[in-house]
Parts: sequence; structure tokens; C-alpha cells
Amino acid sequence: MNPVTEFIASGILELYVMGAASPEDVLAVEKMAAAHPEVKQEIEQISLAMEHYAQTHAVKPRATVKTLVMATIDYLERMKHGELPESPPVLTPASCVSDYEKWLHHPDAMLPDDAEGIYARIIGYTPTATTAIIWIREMTEPEMHHDEYERFLILEGTCNFKSGEQMHPLQAGDFFSVPLHTPHFVEVTSDIPCKAILQRLSVE
Repeated sequence: MNPVTEFIASGILELYVMGAASPEDVLAVEKMAAAHPEVKQEIEQISLAMEHYAQTHAVKPRATVKTLVMATIDYLERMKHGELPESPPVLTPASCVSDYEKWLHHPDAMLPDDAEGIYARIIGYTPTATTAIIWIREMTEPEMHHDEYERFLILEGTCNFKSGEQMHPLQAGDFFSVPLHTPHFVEVTSDIPCKAILQRLSVE
């Protein structure tokens, strides 16, 4: 077999494109690519094929994931600028809106005019609990949790909470806890966004 053809067929170019080749192999590939146009062309073809595969099989993250990631970034920035960490009360069936007045009355605890479908502001974080104020304009995507409990206390608006096969109509003052391993989503039924305290608690 031709040495160049054998080099291309060895699999080293795929490792090179993926960034998994050893330093020695990287040097060998770059040397061969500089000396043989067919090697350079093969690298380009492999890159295009991998890019196409990645785009074809890409999974769009759920809107709630993006919302909580952005809320976490905002929370960390606030901590960097001097805001002190706090631990809001754990949500229980006995919780009421007044338990969270301290955080609800904060000047920045408002829904921005340009906010998309779901917006969240984290008000407390510990290794076992994340607490946020959340606004939902229309609905959330279905999701399921295996390692954390998700609890809600509705503050404003109304919604239908689909948990498993059951639909739960909720309004201001209502508490709801999502069972583990249960698919669920929220559909807003009011003219205004549904505002709630959201808390995620790690399974001990």
C-alpha cells in the first residue's frame, strides 16, 4: 500500500481532528499535511463530516436549563459585587408568601420587559438547595428529576401543573411538590405570567 494512503487509513487523522492525537502524532500529521495535499484534503473532509454529524445529532437544551444557567451566572456576579449569600426557608405545604417577603420586595426582583418565556432570579443557594423566584409566561417543557426534589409556591397568576397522568390547577398561595422520576410541566392559565418560588432540593 502507498505510504500516504496507509497513513490516511491508519485512523490518525480522525484522532487529530478530534484533538485526541498525541503530541508526536500531531507533529507527524502536520508534517504529512504540509508535504502531501491529499492528506490536507482528507483532514478537511473529516472535519466537515464530523461537523455535519454534530449538527445532525445536536440536542437542543431545554429552556429551563438555559434559564437556570443564566440565573446562576447572574447570582455569581451579584456575589462578586458584594451581595451576601442567604438561605431562604425550605418550601413545605405550610409555607406562605410572607415567608419570602424579604426577597420578593428586593428592587431587582422583577420580571424584565425583554425576558423570554421563562425567567428566574436565584435568591439562595446551598450545596443541598437552590431557591429562585421564577416567572413563566406560557409553559415549560416536560422534564423529569431523579436526584432532586422540585417544589413550587405560586405567588401570582394561575397554572395547570401536569405531573405524571394528573393535572393540578394551581393559584396564588398553592404549594406543589414534584415526585421523583415523574415527568411534569407547567401550563400558564392566567393573562399574566405565573410567578412562583421554585426550590430544588438534593436527595439525601
